[in-house]
Parts: sequence; C-alpha cells; structure tokens
Amino acid sequence: MDIDIDVRLHDRVALAEIELYAEVLIAVAAADRPLTLQELDTVLGVPPAVRRRERRAPAPRGRRRAPSPRSPG
Repeated sequence: MDIDIDVRLHDRVALAEIELYAEVLIAVAAADRPLTLQELDTVLGVPPAVRRRERRAPAPRGRRRAPSPRSPG
C-alpha cells in the first residue's frame, strides 16, 4: 500500500498561530519572571489603543449562571 500524501502545511491561520506562540515562548524564555499582560500584548502586537479600550470597557451585563457542580464555592 503506497499512498502519496502531501504533508506540507497550507493553512495560513495555523501558521500565524504557530508564529505567535513561538514569539510568546521566546519572550517567556528570556524573562526572569512571569510576563505582565502589557508585556504579552506587546509581544503579540496588540496596539496600545486596543489595550486602553479593553481596560475601559464595562463588564458585560446579563444573567449570572449558577456555579457548576464541579467548581468550588
């Protein structure tokens, strides 16, 4: 049984995710402590304006879900 399968990766989204993950791993390896959220945003290329909007955004309102039986408290 001789199957000729092309195993090259053609998924641009998957490649982009792998590159981002590699960037985070490199930054974490170079740090002597856990990275802050701002440092992670910088590594991932999140613009400062987006970070500011995220911080100011109000918490979503809606019905609270009952805690799952597995979650403590």
